[in-house]
Amino acid sequence: MVSTRSVALLFACISSLALEGCADKPVAAAGPPPPPNVEVFSIKPQNVPIYSDWVATLDGYVNATIQPQVSGYLVKQNYREGSFVHKGDVLFEIDARPFQALLAQAQGQVAQAKGQLAQAQAQLALAKINVTRDTPLAQAHAIAQSQLDNDTQAQAQIEALIETNKAAIQAAEAAVQATELNVGFTHVRSLVDGIAGIATTQIGNLVSTATVLTAVSQVDPIKVYFPISEQEYLRVADKIKPGAQGDLLRQTNPVPLELTLANGAVYPHSGRIIFTDRQVEQQTGTIRVVGMFANPGNILRPGQFGRVRALTAFNKDSLLVPQRAVTELQGRYQVAVVGPDNKVAVHVVEVGDRTGPNWIVKSGLNPGDRVISEGVGKVGDGSIVNPLPEKTPVPNK
Repeated sequence: MVSTRSVALLFACISSLALEGCADKPVAAAGPPPPPNVEVFSIKPQNVPIYSDWVATLDGYVNATIQPQVSGYLVKQNYREGSFVHKGDVLFEIDARPFQALLAQAQGQVAQAKGQLAQAQAQLALAKINVTRDTPLAQAHAIAQSQLDNDTQAQAQIEALIETNKAAIQAAEAAVQATELNVGFTHVRSLVDGIAGIATTQIGNLVSTATVLTAVSQVDPIKVYFPISEQEYLRVADKIKPGAQGDLLRQTNPVPLELTLANGAVYPHSGRIIFTDRQVEQQTGTIRVVGMFANPGNILRPGQFGRVRALTAFNKDSLLVPQRAVTELQGRYQVAVVGPDNKVAVHVVEVGDRTGPNWIVKSGLNPGDRVISEGVGKVGDGSIVNPLPEKTPVPNK
């Protein structure tokens, strides 16, 4: 039987041998950390289109306010609100009976004036006969000269009465035409083809020429209004086309417009600028530009908002870097460039226009430079890095 003392001596010997073995084995020294991995891309000159965006408001190409031309009680509405109507369609009817009564009265006055004219013309014929008969008799002193004078005076009075009757007939006929127009105006018609709005008055209301009944908007095509700054207008007018004369309307080829709707969808039809306002708004420093889009199906409606996008410049041989590769420090823009020896050098650059998620670099970089796009925060000027190709290049647009 092994004693407790013997077991303790055995463990002591084993522990001593283990310590001697560990003391004889050398400890490996810690080396420097590996250079950090960064994603880089090589800069290449590109032809870059520059786009601008503006907030736009949609409006009808023509907006016709429908008001009656006569006063009276509204008796009928002939259209469905929100529906498409054609030019000349009757939208409302006003009680025509008062105007029909006036028309009948005017027609009676015309008939009366014509009857009086016929009577006067008959009297004139008799007066002419008397003058013709009495003239030779007076010359032969068979009758008194005064009788011939009376005949001549009666003829002149009848001729004057005829002229008065003719004038009365013209006035009565004009009154007939006016009342016929008023009878026609009791049918309130659409002035344009378009979408008719909600009626602003009810059947049975007394309306006047100042009453707005509804509005009709021509929405195909539809207009868009968007303001741009004075400086941007001058830049756009100068750069859209070489040789521009400073007015968007003088461009031979219209500038295509892209419309993004409120839900983020891009409208499938392109538009064009049709004119710019005549002046710059002094309070805002902007000038209003008006564009036009085709609107088949009348999907777009006045009052909607969207964003208009248009090509405003085209830069040749530009150097692009993604915005994530650019750092701003006290108003100065910097990028990290990896040299042939994988050493980082921080370059101060001058940036220009933005195009999508990229900056155009005007100075500070050269074609072929390897710019760090991912991992900029892990390195500094003079650092050694392990450059890797960029996994997801940033698109230009």
